[in-house]
Amino acid sequence: MQLEQPANIRHFASWPRPLVIILEIPDSLTPTEKRASIGLASIFGLRMLGMFLILPVFALYAPTLPGGNDHFWVGMALGAYGLSQGLLQLPLGMLSDRIGRKKVIIAGLLIFALGSFIAAAGTNIYWVVFGRVIQGVGAISAAVTALLADLTREEHRTKAMAGIGATIGITFAISLVLSPVLDRMIGVPGIFALTGVLALSAIWVVKSFIPDPEKSLFHADAEANPARLKDVLRDTQLLRLNYGIFALHAAQMAMFVVVPVMLVQGAGLDVTHHWQVYLPVLLLSFVLMLPAIIVGEKRDKLKPVFAGAVALMLGAQLSLTGVQGSLWGLAVALLVYFVAFNILEASLPSLISKLAPASAKGTAMGVYNTSQSLGMFVGGAAGGWLAKHHGFPSVFIFCGVLMGAWLILALGMKTPPAVRTRMFRVEGLTGERAAHLKNELSRLAGVREVAVLPDEGVAVLKVAKAGWDETAAMHLIHRGT
Repeated sequence: MQLEQPANIRHFASWPRPLVIILEIPDSLTPTEKRASIGLASIFGLRMLGMFLILPVFALYAPTLPGGNDHFWVGMALGAYGLSQGLLQLPLGMLSDRIGRKKVIIAGLLIFALGSFIAAAGTNIYWVVFGRVIQGVGAISAAVTALLADLTREEHRTKAMAGIGATIGITFAISLVLSPVLDRMIGVPGIFALTGVLALSAIWVVKSFIPDPEKSLFHADAEANPARLKDVLRDTQLLRLNYGIFALHAAQMAMFVVVPVMLVQGAGLDVTHHWQVYLPVLLLSFVLMLPAIIVGEKRDKLKPVFAGAVALMLGAQLSLTGVQGSLWGLAVALLVYFVAFNILEASLPSLISKLAPASAKGTAMGVYNTSQSLGMFVGGAAGGWLAKHHGFPSVFIFCGVLMGAWLILALGMKTPPAVRTRMFRVEGLTGERAAHLKNELSRLAGVREVAVLPDEGVAVLKVAKAGWDETAAMHLIHRGT
């Protein structure tokens, strides 16, 4: 009797035995993958909304608290969660490999909610800082990413990760507009409490909406591997990008120590109307960023677009030093800032993907995310200290120095290769077979880098955007030569 070949099996490789199966992945997400992607993106969104909502209004609320007239402690309150989050997100991600993803995520959300309620009930600035530190202890980003990898196939993982990134960006934009409105309705303590409620509601999403993975595995494209940390930390190109995300978010946090106060005291705009600045600025910045992103990605001009955005960010910081008393001046400077911010926030993960070793992308992203969190802490602390001792312009000079150093690093960066990543699930690989398959695939035209990971049953290829023949690769695997 002749057996019918399953629809999802494309090729059978015959060298050497035992059988190697290459699974052809359908173009669309399965219902389980869609559910996982939507659910985990919503968890990120709910958590980050709570973090972002506080930024536009806290500097104006802080003086009502004992100790809140000290700009340094205002900055600490804004950035403190970045320290604990940066130190713990990688260890907690690794812990999720041992005890389970959902356990770590639920525990992290509970801790985050606890920190939110402590900040809401804080009777002085120091209690708020303590609450923010506790919020950061609930560092779940690495565990969420690992769970998403467990629940999505390799071919669609990048798409699912991009959905989370887009959710975070949209959440940030919404928070800037919504925050002043909520401040008028429930006040800053109410926003902190709402943050805790959102975290608790995210637990319901984890338990009731997100599927349980059949098994949890290590995924080199999504998780940090301690054995590869030295390689990543020694890579000068990745270090440039890590400094970049550190500087970008340090400047962001430092700015929010002083910009809300400038809008009120310098430009005479009541906090309840700050959305009238943020909304048009954000909408216009998204429109203006799109051509730059398209040119960078589609026409392989990522380096000049990237360096240009860093230069634009430097100009925004310098212009902010001289517009304290002008509403229109502040609005224009903020528009320039958000155009640059949006371009850089979108470009950096793409650059990490192109420049990181194929077998250590997850490790590179873990170091990148840690750098981002630590930047938030340093930016809040430095911005608060400078505002206290040297005035508001010094904050933007500090940010300008960060951007100037970044511009030098960006100009010296290697031109990123015009590649995209393709992943294939490969079952039945041994170490010897993996080495042979890697050697043969690397000889194909258009293949720039190959990593074959027997433990995961995955082949990861970085291939040229043009001239890559996937059929030839599959034929090679089929022949096993």
